Formats: sequence, C-alpha cells, structure tokens
Amino acid sequence: MTDQYLTEEKTLEATCLGHAALMFRFGDEIIHVDPYGDVADYSRLPKADLILITHHHGDHFDTLAIEDIEKPTTQIIASERVVRELGKGTALRNGGRARWREFGIEAVPAYNRVSMRSPGEPFHIKGEGNGYILEVGHLRIYIAGDTELIPEMENLGRIDIAFLPKNLPYTMSDQMFVEAARLIRPASLYPYHYFEVDRIALQKALPDIRIR
Repeated sequence: MTDQYLTEEKTLEATCLGHAALMFRFGDEIIHVDPYGDVADYSRLPKADLILITHHHGDHFDTLAIEDIEKPTTQIIASERVVRELGKGTALRNGGRARWREFGIEAVPAYNRVSMRSPGEPFHIKGEGNGYILEVGHLRIYIAGDTELIPEMENLGRIDIAFLPKNLPYTMSDQMFVEAARLIRPASLYPYHYFEVDRIALQKALPDIRIR
C-alpha cells in the first residue's frame, strides 16, 4: 500500500511493506525503515539512500535485506547496538538528532513498561531501541518502533503521520493503541507490526483520525 502526501516542493510516498518494514520515496530519494526479508523481496525494491533501523531484533534488523538495498552511498542511522553489531552507520540515542538532506531526524524512546520476557526483563528495554520522528517540509512523521504506550508520547508535539505497533505481548494491546492514538492525535494513522487488526473497530474508536 502506497499513499502520497504533498509538501511544498515534492511528494512524499509512504509504503507499508509488511510487519514494521516501511519505504518512503521523496523525489528521487529512497528511505527504508527496518528492512525485513520475510515480508518483501528486497532485491526487487529500489536501493536505499538512507536506512533507518529502530533496534536490534531480527525482524527489524535483517542484514541480508540491508545488503539487497545498500549501495556505496547509502547512509544508515540506527540505535547504538545496531551500529555496533553492523560495524557501520550513525548511532542515535533517545533524544539524539541528525540531519539528512531535507530531513530532520529525532530518535525518541520505544520500550515496554508492562510486558516482560521474564520477571524484570521487558521485551524492549528503555534506552536500547529508538522510535523516530522525521520532519520534511511541513510534515512530521512518527515511526514508533517496538513500544507500548509510554509517557514520552505526550511530548512528541504535532504529528501528521504516525505508524504505531499493535501486537501482544511485544508492543501494544488494542486499548493501548487507541489511547496512544488519542494522545498523539495524528492526521493519518497506520497500524503496523500487527498480527491482526480490525480497522472498522479502530476507526469507530478514533473517529477524528484517518486510519490507513
């Protein structure tokens, strides 16, 4: 699925490839987010000018998919652990910022507070992974990564387009998802990283938000 969003100079195309894998086209520039070979044949997709990786789990950090879309000039921005394991790229911590061509990029927290792998060990540890806010033209895009509803969502500011995860036990329950959407209030909302989704029920719960 590909949607188009107009900015002052160019059109941003947003494509959900499956799971948490996204692709953006802005003019001639291609951004891939969390490439994952189980949901797309990356050898057939456009090469990346920029790759964003939220965290080190294999369904977000797939080195074979990265190889398929990487070219000599590809830039990689990722969490510190991903950059360390990959051996290249620019590492951003939560709160860190970067500039890439027309895009402003901010790393924001993504973690679990409730769901645990084992007692005291959340599936996603605070400070280890990133969500990202991309700013281009007048658009602010929130890519949440693997996260539950967390207090930091209150301070994201205006969000035009949001990608929020919805699957248990790793990210958000349906109720958490709805509460997060009401807190963020994006103009357009994409459920992603889900096993199943009832868009009719979500739209009924979020009548003022366009669910894609």
